[in-house]
Amino acid sequence: MNTIFEKIGEMPLVAILRGISPDEVDAVSDILVEKGFTFLEVPLNSPEWQESLKRLSRRHGDTIVLGAGTVLDADDVAKVRDAGGRAIISPNLNEAVVRKTKELGLLAVPGCYTPSECFNALSYGADILKIFPADTLGIPFIKGISAVLPQGTKICPTGGLDTDNIAEFLNAGVFAMGLGSALYKPGKQLSEIDQDAERFIAALRRAG
Repeated sequence: MNTIFEKIGEMPLVAILRGISPDEVDAVSDILVEKGFTFLEVPLNSPEWQESLKRLSRRHGDTIVLGAGTVLDADDVAKVRDAGGRAIISPNLNEAVVRKTKELGLLAVPGCYTPSECFNALSYGADILKIFPADTLGIPFIKGISAVLPQGTKICPTGGLDTDNIAEFLNAGVFAMGLGSALYKPGKQLSEIDQDAERFIAALRRAG
């Protein structure tokens, strides 16, 4: 698991490909990986998500951290693993999902919105806390909760991130950041994805 943490730490932007279909994943992922993204997430409310995960796993293998998002049911955790996913990401905190994730040796990234959810998630075995929606909670919440969480707790804000606030989140001490529709959405032209990926990478470099 340390190698996964190292990979994410070196490139902390998570590309959330919500709504992506299997016939898009090759071209879209090639652009993102070429630009430097190493953590790709396919939410389970995307069409034929298992096929998309399988294609990404075959195409990029261990060069990326492949995750599944919007995992709401513990029964889906094994399906994600079998399709090649290594990280289980949720918008909510579900104890059964987190415990099943750790039982299968995968990375657990549950969604948290309150201090109680953050502490409960850690007690269940969560590896990273997905603070969601980050645009509602904001930087002050992240700074405040970080002061009371165990030292070394890894936080990944998701929702509302863009090139103009990446530096603020990094300065607040976050471990990773989830990028959704600002980077990818169904129907977006490949040239636009390429340009936006470049924008985010450039913003990350400036922030670092």
